Amino acid sequence: MEIVIVLVFVLGYLAITLEHSLKIDKLIPALLMMALAWTGVAIGLDSFTSWFDSHSSKMLEGFIGFGHEEKLELLETTLLHHFGKTCEILIFLIGAMTIVEIIDHFNGFATIKGFIKTNKKRTLLWIIAILAFVLSAIIDNLTATIVLITILRKLLPDAKDRIWFAGLIIIAANAGGAWSPIGDVTTTMLWMGKKVSAVKLVEYLIIPSLICVGIPVLIASFLPAFKGTFETPKNSDKGSKNGKFMLYLGLGLIVFVPIFKTITHLPPYVGMMLSLSIVSLAAEIISSRKFNLTNVVDEMSNSSESAHHHKSPTFGALSKIEMPSILFFLGILMTVAALESLGLIFTFGQTVQESIPNDIFVLLLGAGSAIIDNVPLVAASMGMYDMSIYPIDSHVWHFIAYAAGTGGSMLIIGSAAGVVAMGMEKISFFWYLKNIAWLALIGYVAGFIFMVMFHS
Repeated sequence: MEIVIVLVFVLGYLAITLEHSLKIDKLIPALLMMALAWTGVAIGLDSFTSWFDSHSSKMLEGFIGFGHEEKLELLETTLLHHFGKTCEILIFLIGAMTIVEIIDHFNGFATIKGFIKTNKKRTLLWIIAILAFVLSAIIDNLTATIVLITILRKLLPDAKDRIWFAGLIIIAANAGGAWSPIGDVTTTMLWMGKKVSAVKLVEYLIIPSLICVGIPVLIASFLPAFKGTFETPKNSDKGSKNGKFMLYLGLGLIVFVPIFKTITHLPPYVGMMLSLSIVSLAAEIISSRKFNLTNVVDEMSNSSESAHHHKSPTFGALSKIEMPSILFFLGILMTVAALESLGLIFTFGQTVQESIPNDIFVLLLGAGSAIIDNVPLVAASMGMYDMSIYPIDSHVWHFIAYAAGTGGSMLIIGSAAGVVAMGMEKISFFWYLKNIAWLALIGYVAGFIFMVMFHS
């Protein structure tokens, strides 16, 4: 049955990678293989000889001697454990996405354009790269890429100029997301999975991430594409007063989440829900909404309640968040959890550790994330190492965070930021491979060398 479950994962993942060719959204194979994998675990439960204890991150001793009822109870407990941990991540992401959409509802990101006061392409490159690096650490690399490319469209009318800037935005956004616990799905997974702490993640990865983006931007600033000046169209939008307030409030409260966790030791999603509630409250007040804390208001009919939901910034934001991405993460993480529960990932990890050094393996993991989605790669790697040997903040976890976060920049299809930039600016795969990939490779290797030299 183990072979069948692995085959389900391989075929499901193949369908995900061929999403555009098959014309089937990736969330469908992700959810299907999750259901089939756990069905296989349930059917073959009595035939398995090993089981991985997720609580202690070790193989469970004496599992082969368990009776059917004991194994069934263990299956239910394990499934609930993984579902709970996965939902913590998903609820956290939903909260962050909603705050970002509320900011966008008030056109808050237009405020960022006010920071750009130049007509030189080289200066614009550095400003955009810095903004991408900082923004992605707060609102995640995907959203930061969308925001900055939208701003670029208001500054550079020529698409041939924009694609060069978009290429460097991908590198900067991925590097910025790697050093922040809230900047990328993979770093969020490692943080919430208690593999890294927020303080140590920033401490160990901030310099390698700066190197990863700094060297490519420095080299690119001498390329012909970034020489000369540009003219900004005069009919560009300006952020409103409320937009500026909501931008600073939203970003500030997202940054507050790691601080909240450090103070209270509560899971990060609790802090994110607190931040979301405050941002939503401010949005409702600004929108002059009438608050109805109970459903016993006589004059409120069903139609008026629907109208309230329709006009409310919070409900509007909730309707715009990427639910397909949320369901995709659910499918991927729970499928990997099924493989982990059977001890397959842990056994594979032990074999790898005996065969090649960890640093080389993680370096290849980062290169692999340019081809294969980094979420399942990190989810799998989290189950490969014995926590008694590699406890929280061991160098291997920070290496994985860096590699998975920045390695995807080497191909335009290797990260969410790259895929969205590809769609927004119609960047071809081979144009990126020829003009940007080598810059991303240099930055990735340089940052990794720094980590090996100073954090091994």
